[in-house]
Amino acid sequence: MSYLDAARLLPVGALVPIVREFAFEVALCGAIESDGIVARQLGASVHGRRIVDVVRIEPGRQFDERAAITPDRLPAAAVEADVGPGRARYWKDAFDCHPDRAERAVELATERGFFERERRGGRTYVRQTARYPDWFDRIVAIENKPDLGRPGDLEAQLRTDVSLAVADEVVLATASHVTGAHLNRIPEAVGVWQFDPENGEREIVRAASQLPTDEPGVELIESHPGRTDVRIVTADEKARLRRRIAERAYGKGWRTYDLPACEQCEPDADGQPYCAWKDRPVRASDECGSDCAGFEDSDPPEIDRERLRDERTCWERDPEGTQRRQADLDRFG
Repeated sequence: MSYLDAARLLPVGALVPIVREFAFEVALCGAIESDGIVARQLGASVHGRRIVDVVRIEPGRQFDERAAITPDRLPAAAVEADVGPGRARYWKDAFDCHPDRAERAVELATERGFFERERRGGRTYVRQTARYPDWFDRIVAIENKPDLGRPGDLEAQLRTDVSLAVADEVVLATASHVTGAHLNRIPEAVGVWQFDPENGEREIVRAASQLPTDEPGVELIESHPGRTDVRIVTADEKARLRRRIAERAYGKGWRTYDLPACEQCEPDADGQPYCAWKDRPVRASDECGSDCAGFEDSDPPEIDRERLRDERTCWERDPEGTQRRQADLDRFG
């Protein structure tokens, strides 16, 4: 029995779609991670609260330069600060944000090898160890809806993604058979994938259209009977959001779940939390514990998330770093 079939036999309730969507989501992430940087559950709005299920960042021409800096996320405030790799600047003059946020950004950027600090006359000066590269090309936002019989707010979510156009492509991924009626209910620009989490096979039912990411967008904030509240998002705001999404994805990845503290949990080759008793991946926070009839108390199994990500993607777990490179250049300054 497949885990999708097993999920259908569970008692009807809120847990069923949650469980199925999680298992579907992690299977999809494992299937597409070789194509770029993949992450789950990322904020993708300027004024609203839109969370995208899966984001895939496709590498650009300067990807290797980004990978050389750090395996972690670079703080947005540090990337956007008026700091370069040349002459060091007094840190308070380089940031256009709250001093507390700026100070935290300096700390993180220094810890992660993007900034170097020096003291002059009791003041802290900072500079980049490497110029921030143009490292990503395209962003693909994927909304997971394994069962199209439970659409929820799917249409509104996809309309928001298309009108904002912060991603180059928006895709709906499903395990359901896709009919013409389904296609007619979602924006024409949205691509549709039919994905089988059992074998990882993916069929492109409809190709996604390229969205105008370099133009202003419209963000749907809230809907009321007879009225929809929207906000205009400028092209510059979208560019900043795209960079922040890419950095969050680079630092986060998709294996961010907890593993169940149960003897029945046997992570598969992708690191998915596979339950031998339920015969499917499980989300520990929602369905594991003493209430489960198959529960056997144990320490959570261990997986080397960073090793898996390093082996299967273009992300680097242990880059050389750029601080040493900058120090070597200084000798000739």
